[in-house]
Amino acid sequence: MTILVIDGQGGKLGKSLIESLKKTFPQVEIMAVGTNSTASEAMRRAGADHTATGENPVLVACRRAQIIVGPIGIAIADALMGEISPAMANAVASSDAYRVLIPMNLCSTYVAGVKQRSSDIIDDAMAHIRRLLEQLERPQ
Repeated sequence: MTILVIDGQGGKLGKSLIESLKKTFPQVEIMAVGTNSTASEAMRRAGADHTATGENPVLVACRRAQIIVGPIGIAIADALMGEISPAMANAVASSDAYRVLIPMNLCSTYVAGVKQRSSDIIDDAMAHIRRLLEQLERPQ
């Protein structure tokens, strides 16, 4: 099972996600792709098993992952202050992977009904990923 974490800018959300994923699901392979080297390095230090940087790694990793996790902007072209290219957003949106997108209410996007408590949002994401992993690991 491979979980792909995508983040940009300083990689703060990606770092928090990877730390939570590693603590909650130590058996899962975590692949991290940063839109820039600062984000990639933050996620590598957080414990990602594999790390890469840039557009092409996002495109390739979206084809391999079973679950994609990151800020909602990774599925919106030109989000994260322009760090998400249209090709990257399309790769996330069209991937066969299940997406767990964290609403940040940034990048000229507002997600109604979302409270601004990021730790609660990450806890909710971990609970949802736990349910997904349980479903995916059950024999068909």
